[in-house]
Amino acid sequence: MSSDLSEADITALVYEDETYPEQVWYTIAAFLFVVGCFQWGSLVHSKFARRRRYESDEETATTDGIQYKFSLRRIPLAIINFYRVFVTVAYIALLLIYAFINTTSVEGQKLDIIYWSNRIAMLASSQFPIITALGTKNNIVSLVTGISYDRLNYIHRMMARTCFMLLWVHAAGEVVCFPYFRETLNEDWLRVGIVAMVAFSILIIVSLRPVRSEVYEVFFYVHFLGVLIFLVGGYYHTKGAHGSYWIWPSFVFWAFDRFVRVVRLVVFNHSYFGFKSGAGTMDATTELLSENIVRLRLRRPPHFHWSPGQTAYLIMPSVSTLPFEAHPFTIVSFDSSLLSTARPEDQSGSGENNGTQVLGSSAPFWKELVFLVNVHGGFTKKLKEVAGTKGKVKVFVDGPYGPSSDLGSYDTSIFVAGGSGISCVRKGKSSCKRVVFIWSIRGAGCVQWIEEALIKAVQLAPPSLTVSIRIFDTGSPSTSHLSNPTEKNGTPEQVLTRKVSVSSSMLFSLHGVKMESGRADLDALLKEEVSMASGSMSVSVCGSQGIARAVRHALRFPVSGPSSILSGGPSVTLYVESFGYA
Repeated sequence: MSSDLSEADITALVYEDETYPEQVWYTIAAFLFVVGCFQWGSLVHSKFARRRRYESDEETATTDGIQYKFSLRRIPLAIINFYRVFVTVAYIALLLIYAFINTTSVEGQKLDIIYWSNRIAMLASSQFPIITALGTKNNIVSLVTGISYDRLNYIHRMMARTCFMLLWVHAAGEVVCFPYFRETLNEDWLRVGIVAMVAFSILIIVSLRPVRSEVYEVFFYVHFLGVLIFLVGGYYHTKGAHGSYWIWPSFVFWAFDRFVRVVRLVVFNHSYFGFKSGAGTMDATTELLSENIVRLRLRRPPHFHWSPGQTAYLIMPSVSTLPFEAHPFTIVSFDSSLLSTARPEDQSGSGENNGTQVLGSSAPFWKELVFLVNVHGGFTKKLKEVAGTKGKVKVFVDGPYGPSSDLGSYDTSIFVAGGSGISCVRKGKSSCKRVVFIWSIRGAGCVQWIEEALIKAVQLAPPSLTVSIRIFDTGSPSTSHLSNPTEKNGTPEQVLTRKVSVSSSMLFSLHGVKMESGRADLDALLKEEVSMASGSMSVSVCGSQGIARAVRHALRFPVSGPSSILSGGPSVTLYVESFGYA
């Protein structure tokens, strides 16, 4: 290793440290532009392709028992289905190539550590603006690509962990190649760098899925403080090397997201902030449906519209530890603009026995936001205590967030839900031929949560659409079938079971609706659907981490991999909305 740098070495180092991160950015920007063109082009194409699909229905052969043939024309579709692996490998390779190319010194020493040690840190630092942007809910990447923030969250974590690896390589290289490292420990620029890396290391640990899922509130606080410490420390550490200009844009992206969220809060909750009279409009009623499920209902804020499957962040100062602590939950009620059968919002009436209703006869979907909250610990446990007394809580709504997927453009749509992971899908014109709904519940009483919606969905389905509803009761016999139906006491789940015993007979008498005892064999069910399908298939999952893992396992290579697509199998798009951490 060369310890004395020549003038030529210094010139090369400065030039490469400045230009290589820029070239990486140009590459990423070009990739995002291509993805954006593809995403928006696909959206436009799906709108116009439906009519052509209707016309070609009669020419399309059935898929039962057919052995698909290999087709080179399906190669692009196969690559797209493999995007996670492709993006991860390509990104890591891009950074490593730029880190270690042209690292031969003027004296001829290859992979000179002085060349790549600082450069690798500059490359990692240059990525933090986009990493920060991907971690926010209102970001330019979503705007350009048309991909919602939650689907980009995987890229956010992958890029952060890659840069974490690079920064530790940089730290090790500095210790090895810098002979006076210990003597410089009393200098501020090095100390803040060490503090930043310690904060980053802790942040990476708590962001791992097991920790994030089990102790979400710990992750929430550590993530906020850890990112702040790391970025501030990183800014001052790189300031001496003239690299801090890569760090400060991160604060701009974060501030922009917070500004947009504050504006949303004021707009959707303006009556509370004094812009309009309407006391009590942000008061939510709570109801304990079972030992693990709380139903939260509040009047829909003005101008608030959402699509099926989207989430809203709820702020409940009286329940949460911090006053403006936000928690995400799936909206399970309908937006009235999505159904042609809904009664207009401006009509009067309490909603009872008027128009279409969901989630029980007292919950008119066109006037309310309804959430089913899965109780774990911390925040949701406190909310359960409030629901036990049927108390009211002040709620601020921020949203909606998440993908507004055009599921009507898929040939087959499968919905997998567990417990409170249930939201309804709109009725409308689509090219979809088959809809499968798989729901795992802990007791028969849970059916009442969405019974009216399910009945109406089956009744309104056009003849060209096949609807299959599979409900799996995983609860014990005591919660699923009561020996004494006239008994008035019991748990909330048992009370619901008694209420649903008569009315559910209509639901289960409908064609395609079936209820079974025991756990759903998701592996077998999904593989069976994939084997029967062709064209495009969407699989939407909303439930626990265990259900999401089971679905991913069932759809992993080769079931929905490139080889299956090349042979004529369906192109499977997986949508996972995991709420267990909330």
